[in-house]
Amino acid sequence: MAADAFGDVSGFDVEALIDCYRRGLFPMAETRTDDTIYLIDPEKRGVIPLDRFHLSRRLARTIRSGRLQVRIDAAFPEVIAECARPQADRPETWINARIETLYGELVRRGMAHSVETWRDGRLVGGLYGVALGGAFFGESMFSRERDASKVALAHLVARLRAGGYRLLDAQYITEPLTQIGAQEIARAAYHRRLAMALAAHGDFYRMPAYSTPETVLQAISQVS
Repeated sequence: MAADAFGDVSGFDVEALIDCYRRGLFPMAETRTDDTIYLIDPEKRGVIPLDRFHLSRRLARTIRSGRLQVRIDAAFPEVIAECARPQADRPETWINARIETLYGELVRRGMAHSVETWRDGRLVGGLYGVALGGAFFGESMFSRERDASKVALAHLVARLRAGGYRLLDAQYITEPLTQIGAQEIARAAYHRRLAMALAAHGDFYRMPAYSTPETVLQAISQVS
């Protein structure tokens, strides 16, 4: 599964990271404290079809209620730090210090983004990923409250649809992702979709950073 591994992380810079995404690879570490970076190209790839995102009635009500406020790129370092934090059901994380640093550089280049959910001024959930052409590579998400990460994901899908994106890469499929329409496709099929998406132009900010719940719900429900 691992296409390559870099034990000397000084040899894996942000340009190498960008190149690995263009080739259909994504980076992972074994543990938080392991400096080795592995480049992964799995036989089966998880994707979330942007035109078939399943929004449950309960999640739509949560979004419409405004209980959770959504911000874009307001707290990227905090989001990736939360995603890297061990959880009760996930004692280890694949995000090491070097990976965190590299994504910080992508943020400065405008190529990495976070979608955050807040309640009463407190960060309670969110996700982050990388944008290249018309492809968005979802990396990780976290939740401190019910639906916090799902609301962030719904906002991301709305933003990608509005911005003309062609591909939302989810890497691996989990049960919660299958519930919203994620599917597994073969490696060759993924690489074909990736090539078409990279040739397109996606505008992450075509939808305003502070969009109303109704705008988000409308963007999700629009027929392509």
